[in-house]
Amino acid sequence: MRVVLSALAFLGAAILSNAPSIAQSSPERQQFGRLTVETVARDLDHPWSVAFLPDGRMLVTERAGRLRLIGNGNATAVSGVPEVRARGQGGLLDVALDPDFATNRLIYLSYAEPREGGLGGTAVARGTLDERAARLTDVQVIFRQQPGYSGNNHFGSRLAFAPDGTLFVTLGERFDLRDKAQDLDNHLGKVVRINRDGSIPADNPFVGRSGAKPDIWTYGHRNPQSAAINPRTNVLWTIEHGARGGDEINISKKGANYGWPVIGYGTHYSGAKIGAGTTQKGMEQPVFYWDPSIAPSGMVFYTGNRYPGWQNSLFTGALAGQMLVRLQLQGDRVIREERLLTDMGARIRDVRQGPDGLLYLLTDASDGRLLRLIPAGS
Repeated sequence: MRVVLSALAFLGAAILSNAPSIAQSSPERQQFGRLTVETVARDLDHPWSVAFLPDGRMLVTERAGRLRLIGNGNATAVSGVPEVRARGQGGLLDVALDPDFATNRLIYLSYAEPREGGLGGTAVARGTLDERAARLTDVQVIFRQQPGYSGNNHFGSRLAFAPDGTLFVTLGERFDLRDKAQDLDNHLGKVVRINRDGSIPADNPFVGRSGAKPDIWTYGHRNPQSAAINPRTNVLWTIEHGARGGDEINISKKGANYGWPVIGYGTHYSGAKIGAGTTQKGMEQPVFYWDPSIAPSGMVFYTGNRYPGWQNSLFTGALAGQMLVRLQLQGDRVIREERLLTDMGARIRDVRQGPDGLLYLLTDASDGRLLRLIPAGS
């Protein structure tokens, strides 16, 4: 099935100042093929991530440093968010609920953290969400990427909880420091695995190794902005930005080296060849890659039944590609790619499955939107 959407329909309009209200309007829907697009909230300032609360309301991060609680006709700014370094690609990034959120009310935020001397780095904090007061309390930083750096690019960063309750954090190599992605004495270009309080799991691959950070799970990454646990295998998958070509989907293997910047598909922005080319002994190959780049961000394994024929699919947004990509899987292989929303003209930053079985998207813009995809006839 090839579905092309060329416009948006408006379900409602969120006024996202500090006022805790959403201005509702009569729904306007436009149907394309078997899909309808609805705007759940608009005027979001470069939204980055969305997470669903048990009652169906949503937490949305805005890169400038705001966390929004959206639902039931309201769009409320949540107080207590850590200070962020909102420059370039940095700011408030991912949001995730603790696996035991129903009882402990903990949420996790990844963000570009300001540090002394004009430096910054990706950090993860957790805090207790008081939904009635729209605030975070008892906020603690549980992880800090080391070293800090003054640049404004390639922070990562996605959060994904494994079935055993440990937390994966994807980290960019900060662009200028790409060679450090191959070194184990830093967090640049890495995926780390930590416990929910920030402590180190004893079975991490480099625990006890001299000169290696014990929280590292995999290394040799460029700028991974997508992460999700495959529900069929319970294994982490990531997607990272390539340079001029070479966006990669990788299955995360304990202790593995994914090659950047020694190997990669595509070329550097200058047109120069990447390192040793596309293969090197001891370095992993991607499951799938894009050349030219689409700049993927956000991902979800679809497990619902609301869209006929979309079961066993992996979805990712595309920033430069301005589309939603559906990848049909057969085991751990990609057997088909379908490009959706290509006429919408929007940078898609995140894609998630809601508790209603529908897909929700965030568009990356100063007037960004939270969108819902609805099958025709629903």
